Amino acid sequence: MAKTGIVIGPASCTPLFKTGDWHDQLSQAAAAALEHRARVQEKNARHQETRSLYLQITAAAMISWGISARSHDAALAVFADGTLVFAGHAERYSKIKNDSELAPGLVADALAYGEPGQIVWYERPWLKKTRQMLAGQWQEIRKTENIARYLSRYLTSRPISFTGHHLSHAAAGYYTSPFRDATIIVLDAIGEWQTYTIWEATGTQLKLRFSQRYPHSVGLWYSAMTQRCGFKPNEEEYILMGLSAFGDPLKYYDRIKADFFVWQQGHPSIRLRHNLHRGCRWWAPEVTDVENIAAATQRIYEDILLHASRFACKTLPSRNLVLMGGCALNCVANRRLADSGDWGDIWVMPCPGDAGSSIGCVLATMQEFVHWPGPFLGHRIDGAYPVAPALRRLTAGEVVGIANGRAEFGPRALGNRSLLADPRIADSQSKVNAIKQRERFRPFAPAIIVEMATDYFDMGVPSSPYMQFTARCRQPEQFPGIVHVDGTSRVQTVTATDNPGFYALLREFHHATGCPMLLNTSLNVKGEPLVNDRHDAARFAITYGVPVFCDGTEEKPGPPVTATRSDPTLLFSYNP
Repeated sequence: MAKTGIVIGPASCTPLFKTGDWHDQLSQAAAAALEHRARVQEKNARHQETRSLYLQITAAAMISWGISARSHDAALAVFADGTLVFAGHAERYSKIKNDSELAPGLVADALAYGEPGQIVWYERPWLKKTRQMLAGQWQEIRKTENIARYLSRYLTSRPISFTGHHLSHAAAGYYTSPFRDATIIVLDAIGEWQTYTIWEATGTQLKLRFSQRYPHSVGLWYSAMTQRCGFKPNEEEYILMGLSAFGDPLKYYDRIKADFFVWQQGHPSIRLRHNLHRGCRWWAPEVTDVENIAAATQRIYEDILLHASRFACKTLPSRNLVLMGGCALNCVANRRLADSGDWGDIWVMPCPGDAGSSIGCVLATMQEFVHWPGPFLGHRIDGAYPVAPALRRLTAGEVVGIANGRAEFGPRALGNRSLLADPRIADSQSKVNAIKQRERFRPFAPAIIVEMATDYFDMGVPSSPYMQFTARCRQPEQFPGIVHVDGTSRVQTVTATDNPGFYALLREFHHATGCPMLLNTSLNVKGEPLVNDRHDAARFAITYGVPVFCDGTEEKPGPPVTATRSDPTLLFSYNP
């Protein structure tokens, strides 16, 4: 049965610290009235679906679904008797990058575990509508379908409960972590209203200690700057992060900070001078050196994260940090956080964004810790891990695809849907970028046997199984395929427990070559989701000229890819 203590109600959810006048368009009283009305509407919409009904998890073979959808990167998680047994991204089934809608194939895979007895939705739709009213998103409001009606497209009626957007993030991070007390920081673009929260976690209790609201959003600002640099917002922020290494972070630092931000020491709030929900393409049109814009943007974000971290560290007792929200994927900033010395340990789950909230919303309802089985939670491709055939190709200097076992839940390939190459080969980076049709400056990650990681990288953290931290390479000249222009790498450490097959391949590659690592990137091309099933693997091999192994057999490649596409984002004011 559910435990008491989690802070979710409007009366008990008063944070310890508040921002000031958090918007310029609506009074606090009017905003509170809108939120109160939204909560009443939501309660009425649920009819008899009371919270006690949702929490009867003690029933035999109780199946619970958590769903994140209708915004971006839709996902579905399945719990059986409180155990996480499946989680997948809709895009992997629909083949639409960042698909916001559930996919029939995803639902079919989830139904293989049984019909759900309850469904938990990752945010509160009626509360979200009030924020959309303030933002003038009338088209979004008009087209928003009742959640029960929406889900009826995929299965018959089920009890549905709702959790807060940031609560789903916080619960996903904390209840999957190894901690039993923690400080939680959630940073993203936007939830219903919240954009940045700090939580105190003790035992199974979560208490909201700080909340910042729309339109003051660090995540929206980073996405707006991503668009200003010529990339796709809400999708290509990681490209801005990679580009930032080529620029001077100080050239526009003061100007961007002064033009966009107000923040003060001793208080956690980060206030914006502009509502950036529609971007900032208007900013400084005369500035064309986007690598320097990117560098300043990245540095300012890092400083904001450290500002939030220092406040949380001084205010709350736990030295365990859980970092969640889409911003938690910024591995460069995460390394600065690790280097700050403020925290004894840091946990960033492999899917800290909205898709991960499909797990978090169920955990927020259960209010219990869950055994974290690792990120391999998606669609299964049966067969033994293809160590021997992949090793033959890799030692011959070829690029190889792996599509085996259960797909990774999260944006990063960790050995089961990976494109691999020898990182010592001088042209491996350009060769793989050509296959993936990416910008030529984009770096790749090394996957390395965990026991040897510190021999080759200045890790800064004990391990990095999900590529959540960067590390400086100790011998960059020996591994040109995985070292970025600034000398760092986004390291994945691999253990025999995490992924036995991938670990065995790395071990055998080390025995054969003396190199304990491989270049590891996702098995997809730019603009497409990761390979999901055998059909996807065969199509990738034929289309892009790469051998892909699902087991001991090979999906035969087509002609090799020899050139990248024409892409205006390849043209910058520098020549790497």
